[in-house]
Amino acid sequence: MKKFAVLAATAAAFTSTSAFAQALDDNQAEGSATAEVVAPITLTHVAGAELSFGTFTAGAGGTVVVTRGGAGSTTGDVVLLAGSNESSDEFTVAGDANRRFSITVNNGTITHTNGTDTMAFVPDARANHTLDAAGAADFTVGGALTVGADQEAGDYAGTYLVEVAYN
Repeated sequence: MKKFAVLAATAAAFTSTSAFAQALDDNQAEGSATAEVVAPITLTHVAGAELSFGTFTAGAGGTVVVTRGGAGSTTGDVVLLAGSNESSDEFTVAGDANRRFSITVNNGTITHTNGTDTMAFVPDARANHTLDAAGAADFTVGGALTVGADQEAGDYAGTYLVEVAYN
């Protein structure tokens, strides 16, 4: 019986030491995770708005510049005609309130109705903007049109790409 008690005591000592050792070797803990979903950002072109470089004579060439505020001016031999209507383009943005976003505008080309003659332009828009407390913002786009010497007379039209993204 003494042998049995000693064996039982020894077994209990190993079992409790082993269980205690496992508790000390336990190196696991729970982490935490979070996420925030924001409203998607959307860009809308204002109906009827357009970047208009107005009506001008080309002469020996130069540029027509339209500010973001819609004011036109020229360089070189280009002359805006009396009554010419220059205007900046307009866009609205909707998304997550008070969030900052970037504006990217690609260069464009306008093409004569003959389908052959073109003029290139570099749009001008602010680089960044912030949505208001209601999640809305608007901005304008001006630009600089390069006019070639003796540019073909007539009507020109084209498009350009504008993108917005959260910063």
